[in-house]
Amino acid sequence: MTAHPSPAAPPAGGSVDRLRPRRSCLAVPGSNPRFLEKAQGLPADQVFLDLEDACAPLAKPEARHTIVKFLNEGDWTGKTRVVRVNDWTTEWTYRDVVTVVEGAGPNLDCIMLPKVQNAEQVVALDLLLTQIEKTMGFEVGRIGIEAQIENARGLNNVNEIAQASPRLETIVFGPADFMASINMKSLVVGEQPPGYPADAYHYILMKILMAARANDLQAIDGPYLQIRDVDGFREVAGRAAALGFDGKWVLHPGQVDAANEVFSPSQEDYDHAELILDAYAYYTSEAGGKKGSAMLGDEMIDEASRKMALVVAGKGRAAGMRRTSRFEIPEA
Repeated sequence: MTAHPSPAAPPAGGSVDRLRPRRSCLAVPGSNPRFLEKAQGLPADQVFLDLEDACAPLAKPEARHTIVKFLNEGDWTGKTRVVRVNDWTTEWTYRDVVTVVEGAGPNLDCIMLPKVQNAEQVVALDLLLTQIEKTMGFEVGRIGIEAQIENARGLNNVNEIAQASPRLETIVFGPADFMASINMKSLVVGEQPPGYPADAYHYILMKILMAARANDLQAIDGPYLQIRDVDGFREVAGRAAALGFDGKWVLHPGQVDAANEVFSPSQEDYDHAELILDAYAYYTSEAGGKKGSAMLGDEMIDEASRKMALVVAGKGRAAGMRRTSRFEIPEA
């Protein structure tokens, strides 16, 4: 039997924010100052400054310092600030984390760890972050972790990974490396492989989603590499959104608005969800007759309706949507 580490103890002091909007998660090469400057003005919910695949090996050491400079001096207002470090099988990971967190910890929200294969790798990052925070006098436990699943072993262990640390905020699907790891017959990242009549990603996405939701984490879909095919992006993003994913990576400014739209409820659905919440609160109250179920127009609502409405309303609120209708107490 393989032994798994117990989840790390809750960090003293700070706590992570698992409700951050992440409809659009923009990837930006950490070695490209021009892209880092431009990203600050784009309407992405999250920006992750990349030290992994987007940085050539010879560029990684200098890119760490470039990222620190832009985190400290840039204007990232309204955005979740994330740095993707290299994975633990490389020689760069510890120095990525130490340089970035020591240099810009107060201006950093999360560290993204790629190619996570087991819970131990998340625990190791948690411990390193805690040591840095204590050494530097930062708030302990405030910096979150995003775990990226990119191969078969990681997917098989995703339930343990999702429980590995109280710092965890998201589980992220990395389709390109995953497709290679299982020998999928396709060269178009995110597209269905030829010859398979069903959705080849359904099991993968659902397993990640179940692990995330069972541990109150967000689930994020990976990139769509055909960056000029916005319609194709919408179709792939819509698949993940329909299942319940919270957002998707974007690699190009042209994908940002599409992601924000796809992972937000429609105005009609948002208004309806808020009406359900108001109506249910009224009908279960003393004034509303303490009813367990009631009618909202032609629709019966109950506790299950309230839970479903909370999800849609929460997404709408996170997206900054405003109501266009109000619940009116029925006349006696």
